[in-house]
Amino acid sequence: MTSTPEQSVVIEAKDVVAGYLPGVNILNGCSLVARTGEIVGIIGPNGAGKSTLLKAMFGLVRVHSGTVTLRDREITNMRANRLVELGVGFVPQTNNVFPTLSIEENLRMGLFLRPRKLSEQLDRMYEVFPVLRDRRTQRAGALSGGERQSLAMARALMMDPSVLLLDEPSAGLSPVRQDETFIRVRRINKLAGVSVVMVEQNARRCLQICDRGYVLDQGRDAYTGTGRELANDPKVIQLYLGTLAQDVDGKKGA
Repeated sequence: MTSTPEQSVVIEAKDVVAGYLPGVNILNGCSLVARTGEIVGIIGPNGAGKSTLLKAMFGLVRVHSGTVTLRDREITNMRANRLVELGVGFVPQTNNVFPTLSIEENLRMGLFLRPRKLSEQLDRMYEVFPVLRDRRTQRAGALSGGERQSLAMARALMMDPSVLLLDEPSAGLSPVRQDETFIRVRRINKLAGVSVVMVEQNARRCLQICDRGYVLDQGRDAYTGTGRELANDPKVIQLYLGTLAQDVDGKKGA
């Protein structure tokens, strides 16, 4: 999907300066926009601030200057539970399920703010993630890495967010499971109608599925463009994709 003027802005970070400690900033004026129905990818070298940007947007890292807005409402430094109520979902890279609870109990935890919609939302998630329906009584701790990611995404979707923030959803998975994860992200984007902002180390694969991408370096936006533009940009290939350099149609060698 290519952005058009008719697409409204769902979430925007503008000139964000943020960090974990006072006076020590990881982000140094970072900006990002996600519009209705888009998948937006964030790539870049280790330590560039990719996950920090996601956490700053979700109120988990203090924003020292700049703003984060959800549609027309400023949400800078708002508490995470309030952001969930307003329609922002977040899936962390690790510790993203309750291992001692069953799959269905995990999903119930995702809707504790709106329990009256439980039955409706469970049916919806089982339609999007049929593997979860078949194993709904199984403990989450017994699931594979890919299955845990499915459960974590489904739980975040229980509140019917307008935007879903994903922190490295393919991390630690085998190549086959990574491909399944990217397919799942596209499925969520289409079936659930939710905009997705995704941080990824698998830069080439991320650029293949995202509508637009941002390359972060040293806490700033180094490059931005459509997934195809970034995947074929010689500077991006040389500096950030390296041996993963390959255009989105797979025509170039590594």
